[in-house]
Amino acid sequence: MKSLIQRLLFSILCPFLFISAPGALADDDIEISGLVIDRTLTRFGKDFGFYYSSYWRELPFTQGFNVTLYETVFPQAGTVLTLEVNGTRIYTTHFGRRANPIKESAEQAILLTIDYLAQVRANAITGDFSGTSDDL
Repeated sequence: MKSLIQRLLFSILCPFLFISAPGALADDDIEISGLVIDRTLTRFGKDFGFYYSSYWRELPFTQGFNVTLYETVFPQAGTVLTLEVNGTRIYTTHFGRRANPIKESAEQAILLTIDYLAQVRANAITGDFSGTSDDL
């Protein structure tokens, strides 16, 4: 009975601790960037994410950029994989139901990512933000 009361009290008070905590922790927040977030579902998507993230790890100066891989599955047609950098879609590909050149697709995606990162950084230096829709 005592354990049940403690659990109830903890579950009731715990959300209030997190509501008041952001003001206290705002000065000590740590920003994490340079991540590849894999939201793929199939073997093709996981393999693509594996190859892509191995290339991404080798890139210098990826701070401030997060990559998200999304996959939409179409049962009769295969999957559509979408790659976003900081919420901007830069690459979309289709994987059929049969074997596809996954490694080559990942290489193509990393080259487009490098081009996009260079464009964002160049626009930040020159002050021209018309070429990208990135929210830096």
